[in-house]
Amino acid sequence: MDAFARLSEDGKREFFEVLARDFGPDQDRLKLAAEAFTRDPDARAASRLHYLSEPRRQELFRRLNRAPGGTQDLVAMRADLLRLRGDRSNLALVDLDFVHLFNSWFNPGFLVLRHIDWGTPANILEKIIRYEAVHQIRDWEDLRRRIDPQDRRCYAFFHPALVDEPLIFVEVALTAVMPDNIQGLLAADRESEHPEKARTAVFYSISNCQQGLAGISFGNFLIKQVVEELRRELPRLDHFVTLSPVPGFMKWLVSGDAAPISRLDPAVGELLKSDSWADEPDRHEPLRRALEPLAAEYFLKAKSESGRPLDPVARFHLGNGARLERINWLGDRSPKGLRESASFMVNYLYDLEEIEANHEAFVNKGEIAATNAVKRMARGDSRTLFSRASSGDPSGLA
Repeated sequence: MDAFARLSEDGKREFFEVLARDFGPDQDRLKLAAEAFTRDPDARAASRLHYLSEPRRQELFRRLNRAPGGTQDLVAMRADLLRLRGDRSNLALVDLDFVHLFNSWFNPGFLVLRHIDWGTPANILEKIIRYEAVHQIRDWEDLRRRIDPQDRRCYAFFHPALVDEPLIFVEVALTAVMPDNIQGLLAADRESEHPEKARTAVFYSISNCQQGLAGISFGNFLIKQVVEELRRELPRLDHFVTLSPVPGFMKWLVSGDAAPISRLDPAVGELLKSDSWADEPDRHEPLRRALEPLAAEYFLKAKSESGRPLDPVARFHLGNGARLERINWLGDRSPKGLRESASFMVNYLYDLEEIEANHEAFVNKGEIAATNAVKRMARGDSRTLFSRASSGDPSGLA
């Protein structure tokens, strides 16, 4: 493991190529096992076939895991693999072996939920600042505003083999009502809410911390466990919602020959190239009327080749059984929010009585649970908005 860590990028790539080429299943023994199973397909023959079909690199990874710090080193090794594999199909097979083992080693039953507060050791707090991936934590004072007040919570999953290394964490705000923007939620001069008066728990940032564990699912278990933790502490909480980013909206809006934005007045596209419109209130309403129907279409109709929603955050929460509750215009006016989502944010509601049914409908039928308000928004005919009239441009954008 130490030798691998010292390798150059080319050396690491060659190491992964060797794993792919020389550490697959033993083909000769596998062929014999397959023939034996064909002749006599009993449970013993099936078990042996299964055993011999396992790539030998999986056993290598198991042995490496026994070394001091081996688990953390293997997580770092996979991060290197993800960076170096490109579109090499043979290296993708090596990655499947990592994923197979990590799904077992990082089973939620092994994970430990810890409450992160101002008394948490500084080395962990530094990692919370570093790993925050949704709303940047600018400094220690910004961190303190998120974890120290009485109406704020932060929880993280840890694994016994990765000491003081958070795997994923969620930031929570306790509020009276469901918020529609992140600016007010994170404002330095906001008034603190007494936890006993709060009726809503808002999950406003979920960050994965370990690149080498990409694709290993923790978030759904984290949210459900945090919900149970909060219900024990504050029984009067009755709404559990997110305030989520929409990272793929702008990319979808302008992609392809028939890009959705092409249905609107060209002035819309020109305006969205700049962040300045967010500081010009007279631009907000015409932009809202133009973009809201497209935002609803993005969530309810835009699908990947596999038939799943394009938006990764939507896939995560809808797959967990949440309902698309509300689409919020001007929800995130930060440069990142304007650049990625044209300021939109979304509330997903975790209705504890509907989670299982929503999850099953999404996974088995591809159905998206959404409120009537969102569905009505999608029916707006955005193609007629901002059309140029012969008497001039009525859009207010020119």
